[in-house]
Amino acid sequence: MYNPEAQEAAVEVLRRRIERQIMGVTGMALGDIDYEHPPGDPGLFGPQSVCWRVHSDFTSMLCGGISSLMLQMLHPLALAGVWDHSNFRDDMLGRLRRTSQFIAATTFASTADAERLIDRVRRIHDEVAGTTPDGQPYTANDPDLLTWVHVAEVSRFLAAHLRYRNPDLSVADQDRYYAEVARIAEALGARDVPRTRGDTDAYLEAMRPQLCFDARTAEVFRLLIGAPAPHPLAGPLVALTMRAGVDLLPFWAAEMAHRDMPRWQRHTVRAGVHRLVPILRWSMRNGASQRARRRVAGTTTTAAGSPTAHDRT
Repeated sequence: MYNPEAQEAAVEVLRRRIERQIMGVTGMALGDIDYEHPPGDPGLFGPQSVCWRVHSDFTSMLCGGISSLMLQMLHPLALAGVWDHSNFRDDMLGRLRRTSQFIAATTFASTADAERLIDRVRRIHDEVAGTTPDGQPYTANDPDLLTWVHVAEVSRFLAAHLRYRNPDLSVADQDRYYAEVARIAEALGARDVPRTRGDTDAYLEAMRPQLCFDARTAEVFRLLIGAPAPHPLAGPLVALTMRAGVDLLPFWAAEMAHRDMPRWQRHTVRAGVHRLVPILRWSMRNGASQRARRRVAGTTTTAAGSPTAHDRT
């Protein structure tokens, strides 16, 4: 006998299970940030910003985040900092989660939490310094290196958004995006941060002579692409997003990394991501952006996961 209540309950159980698996590969798994308090706080940017739009789509951010790490590692000084001062070999998923948490918190968390996380990262950077194998000194607080890491990151986020979320995002809004997120890079100590799409494209082109792909870069790529999923059910998602990350690299970066894909393979990857998108967006109700919107609106979440009105001051 058909029971609509039972069917609805079963669908909700499935949705929550998918959502938990998704949360497992993001910074939400780390806790530490309360995105729903204090009520009314818009955070550093607020819901009218372009970065809220770009960073709120889980699928494109996951693919873009993978791509950004690959692009960052083509810079020998950025690679050295990760190689010498990170446990990425044993905990690649943990690194991905920490990066995800920083982006989510600086975009969607309360003003105090966002500033706290920026201060924390600055303190961590104070301890990261060394020398590359060919004798170049480096420090994570190098303003020019911070600019590279930032641009490699946000340019891939926007590229993923244009491919998988909104290909019609205007150039004016793309410029607004770069201008908004420059605030975070500058708070960390970056300088001469590009603030438009044109300046970002020109910056990436100008940086090409400083980039390289050597044995250590190849090892980071291998470990990143082969990173284990937090749960067997998430395995296909992780594998697909790794390939999508490669596909989002600038063509010259993919060629440098010996990861260029034939056209048919790119088509297969993009089609696969597009098939996953409706499921992932349907399942996500309690990500950082959803919780932040409840905070700004002055609502909170009950134990059952439903928002309730909060007294406004």
